[in-house]
Order: sequence, then structure tokens, then C-alpha cells
Amino acid sequence: MKTHFHTPSSALLVLLASLTVTVAAPNVSLIRTPDGGIQPQAAVDAQGTVHLIYYQGDSGAGDIFYVKRTAAAEEFSKPIQVNSQRGSAIAAGSIRGAQLAVGKSGRVHVAWDGMGKGAVKVNIGGKDVTPLLYTRLNDAGTAFAPERNVITYAAGLDGGSSVAADNEGNVYVAWHGSAPDNKDKEAGRALFVARSTDEGKTFTREKPAVAKKTGACACCGMRAFADSKGAVYILFRAATDNMERGQTLLVSRKPGDDFEIAYTHPWKAMTCPMSSATLTESKSGVLAAWETGDNVFFASVEPKTMQVSRPASPMAGLKRKHPVAVANAHGETLLVWTEGTGWAKGGSLAWQLYDNEGKTVGEKGRAAGVPVWSLPTAHAKPDGSFVVIY
Repeated sequence: MKTHFHTPSSALLVLLASLTVTVAAPNVSLIRTPDGGIQPQAAVDAQGTVHLIYYQGDSGAGDIFYVKRTAAAEEFSKPIQVNSQRGSAIAAGSIRGAQLAVGKSGRVHVAWDGMGKGAVKVNIGGKDVTPLLYTRLNDAGTAFAPERNVITYAAGLDGGSSVAADNEGNVYVAWHGSAPDNKDKEAGRALFVARSTDEGKTFTREKPAVAKKTGACACCGMRAFADSKGAVYILFRAATDNMERGQTLLVSRKPGDDFEIAYTHPWKAMTCPMSSATLTESKSGVLAAWETGDNVFFASVEPKTMQVSRPASPMAGLKRKHPVAVANAHGETLLVWTEGTGWAKGGSLAWQLYDNEGKTVGEKGRAAGVPVWSLPTAHAKPDGSFVVIY
């Protein structure tokens, strides 16, 4: 018995080819932090301009610089020094560095722990303590105002602080510290927020973000972020009973509203992991990225209900830290993190792409050369590609 094989006609082959659509994964490009800097932090404004700050100098007494790149430019602008007190910033620990936010009319706001040897201590309650320094870009965009301390009573800075700004002129500086009556170590720490309604010209006296006692992991970083609708998010590591160190998300739905606890990702640990976290905005909401148990996770926050999606994470591997999640206009997400970094130890950069349904796309990417005390940042370009700066 003979078996006959029928060869498809050329017309059929053309038809089949036309029905097969291959969607290319978005391109991911890697660039180094300008001028050999470390700890880059990026934010993109409504016009597509990338605003970037980074650290230079001794790990215990360094300076912060700012550059920007418009959507049409290929190079970053000439750097502008952010801090007027030279050596007032610190890089050691990787999570105490400066953070930035872009607010009304594209104004850049920067805050950092004044732990550097060049910082001037402030007197609070008869004690000289570490200041939380804040500055903003001038109207001409040519220089930063002299930085000033925003702490009035909740001192005890250690791991981190952050800044957020919205399109209406509200600016929020947030940090975790100790109230004067704290007698319970990390479990007695709290999240504090000072708010400005005039683009950072003046700030209210700080107050606890929430009444509930959550504690705060003393030497972990944190992140504050205001979305395009004015809601404010704060992502930090709690320290309830000095042991439950779950990553915790606070949300204030509109300017002036109280914060509420929207989500906690549990993690029982006796010691501080010195972790960082990030918040960015996508078409469908806000993306939160954090570390739990030597792995990294990200989830989306629905802006109307503030419901948090099920966290996604790459497969287990080397010790992972410092995650960043950013989305492009097509709803695809890039998760970036470091592997092998630690105290006074550099490591590798890693990343994974996810489609608009949260499924991984392609293999995990990896590149060597994350400097000591550094971490990555990332942003999406208008064409849907991604840029990682490290």
C-alpha cells in the first residue's frame, strides 16, 4: 500500500504564513550610570523626559548629581549637583541614598538621609541628630535650592526615606523613625509623613502615616510615590513584634486623606535584610516591587479599588535584592534586580520580561558588573523598549 503525501500549494503556504503572527519581545538595553556614579534613580515625566540622580564620592561622604534626557535626545544633560552641603549623602548599605520625584510642571524634588560626614546635624529635643534633607529644582531648572531638614520631632533615621510629588503641587517626604516615647526598638518605630501643598516651599509638621502600630525595619529602605490621579503610596518593611517583617503598602486615596494599610506580604525574620523597594505607574495602575526571603516580587495595584494583584516572582536562584518593576505602553513589564550583592560587595544585574497577562517572555537576562553599594533603575521608552541603568 502506498502512502501519498500532498504538498500544499504555494497559495496555501502564503495563506498559512499570513495567519502566523510573531510578536517580538520588547528590546532591553543596558547603560552605565553617568560619570561612573552609583545608586541611579530615574523618573519619567509626562513629556517623556527621563530625570536621573546618582551618587558620587566616598561611601560615607558623597554627593548627589542630577541629569536629564529628553525623549528626542541621545545623551544626558550636563550634571547639576543636588546637595549644597558637600559630602552630606551616604552610599554604604545601598538603601540610604537619595530618591527623587517629578511633580507639578515637571519640577524635580529630591530627599536623602543626611548621614554623610559633611552633613550638619540638627538639634531636636536637646540632641544632635541626623537630618532628613530635602531640596527642589528652581523654576529655571538650572540649580537646586539649598537643602533643608524636614524632621521636627520624629528623629532616628536609619534605613531610608523617600519623596513623592503629584501634578497639583503636593509634595510628600516620608521616613521611618522613632517617636520621642518609643521604648520598643524596631516595633516602636513608625512611618512619618510631612506634606507640602506649595511645591515644597513649606512643609507641615510630620505625623504618623497610620495609627496602627506596625513597627518599621530600621535599616531597610522604603519608597513613596504619587500617581497621576493624586493618590499616594508608601511601601516599607514593617517590624511588628520585632519579628514580623512583612513588606507593607500604605495608600492615601487623594490629597489630604488618611493612609490605610492596603497590603502586607508576610516575612518572619529576626534581623533586618537591608532591602529596598520601588513604586512606578503603568497604564493599569501602580507597580510595586519588593524583596521577601531572598527573592524579589512585583504586583500591580488597581487604582479604583486599591486591590493588589497576586505577586509575581522569577524562579528561585541566587540571593536577589533591589527590585525595580516598570511597564511600557503595551502593558508589558520588566522586572530588574541584583544577584549576589551584599555589604561592601558588588554583584550581577538580572532581569525578566512579562507580557500583559503576567506571563514570562523569553529567558532571564543577566549581566555582570553591579558596583559595590549600587543598585539598578529602569524606565520604558515611548516605542515600548526598556532601558536599565546600573
